Amino acid sequence: MAEFVWEARARTGELRKGNMDADDEAGVQTRLRAQQLMPTKIKKKSAVFSIQFGTGVDLKDIVTFTRLFATMIDAGLPIVQCLDILCNQTDNKRFAAILKDVKANVEQGATFSDSLRRHPKVFDNLFASLVQAGEVGGILDTILNRLAVYNEKSVKLRRQLRGAMVYPTAVLIIFTGVLGVLLGWVIPSFKNIFKDLGSADDLPYLTQIVIAVSETFIHYLPLVLVLVLGAGIGVRYFYSTRRGKKFFHTLLLKLPVVGPVLRKIAVARFTRTLGTLLSSGVPILDALDIVARTAGNVVVEEAILYARAKISEGKNMAGPLLETNVFPPMVVQMVGVGEQTGALDNMLSKIADFYEEEVDVAVAAMTSLIEPIMMVGIGGTVGVVLIAMYLPIFSIAGKIKAD
Repeated sequence: MAEFVWEARARTGELRKGNMDADDEAGVQTRLRAQQLMPTKIKKKSAVFSIQFGTGVDLKDIVTFTRLFATMIDAGLPIVQCLDILCNQTDNKRFAAILKDVKANVEQGATFSDSLRRHPKVFDNLFASLVQAGEVGGILDTILNRLAVYNEKSVKLRRQLRGAMVYPTAVLIIFTGVLGVLLGWVIPSFKNIFKDLGSADDLPYLTQIVIAVSETFIHYLPLVLVLVLGAGIGVRYFYSTRRGKKFFHTLLLKLPVVGPVLRKIAVARFTRTLGTLLSSGVPILDALDIVARTAGNVVVEEAILYARAKISEGKNMAGPLLETNVFPPMVVQMVGVGEQTGALDNMLSKIADFYEEEVDVAVAAMTSLIEPIMMVGIGGTVGVVLIAMYLPIFSIAGKIKAD
C-alpha cells in the first residue's frame, strides 16, 4: 500500500483535503465516492526522504476515547452526541479536530466506520474494520470494549519493549560521549606529557596503539561524521523499500538476545489481533488480511498472507503457519486444536495471554542480561585506555627511583 494526498468536494460544495493509504488511485477514488465525496485531485505521496513526526495522537488517547465511547453507546446515546461530548472533553487539540471531522462526516450521512477511515494514521484498518463489524452486527458497544482491551494490551507491550531499550540506549550514548572525550582530549594530553618527558619514542606497545587510534579519530573525525551521516541516509532509503524492510526485520528476528523477545511479541500481537477480529464476527480471510497489514514486521506479514492464500484454497490454518517457520510449533498446534474444536477465537486469546506473560519474563531476562554485558564492555574499554596511559608513567617512575 501507498499513501495518497487527496482533495475532494462534498455535496455542499465544501473542499476537503486529507491523506489515505490505498493500493492505487482507483482505490482512493472508490473510498472517497463511498463517503459521498467527489475527488478533484489525487497524488501519491513520496516518503523517501520525508521525516515523520507522528500524528500528534497518542495510543492512550485512542484507548480513553474507545472506552468512553463504548460506555456512552451502551447507555443509549447517539453516535453524533457521543462524538460531540468526547471532542469537547479531550485535551489533545489535534485529536479534537479529528473527532470533529468524524462527527461532521457522520452528520452528512456517512457511516461511523467510513468516517474513521478518513484518518488512517489515527484509526487504522483494524480499528475501522472492527467498528464496521459492530455496526453491521448491532454490537458496537461490545466491539469498542474489545478494542479498548486490545489497545490497552498493545500499550503495555510497547511500554515493555521501550522500557527494556531505554537503559541500554542511554548507557551506549553516554559511553560514546566518554570515549569521544578520551580519544579527543585526554589521550592527546598524555601524549604531550610523554613528549615533554622525552619518552615519546619509547612507549609500551599498548600505549602506542591507543595513541594511534586517538590520532586517527582526531584526523578523520569530519570524514567519519560524513560517512555516518551518509550511511544513515542510505539505511533509511534502503529501509523505505520492501526489500530493505524484509532484510532488517529478518535480521532482528535472528539476533541472539533481542530476536526471541521480538518473536514472542509478534506471536502475542498476531494471536490477540486475530482473536479479537474473529470474536467480533469478521470473516477469517478479511481478518488475516487486516492482521497481516498491522503485523509491524514484513516477515510475519508475509507468513500470515501465505497462510491466508492457503486457506482461500481450502486448507486449514495450522499447516501453512507451520510451513513458514515463523510461529513456534506449540502455537501452531494450539491453533490446530482451536480449528478442530470450532473455538479458534478463544484459543487465540489464550495463546495471546500466555505469550504476553512470556514477553514480561523475556523482557526482564533480556534487560538483566544486557546490563552486565554492556558494563563489562564499557568497563573493559575504559580500563584498557587508562592502563595504556598509565603504563609509561609507571615505567618513568621506576627509572627515576632506580637512578
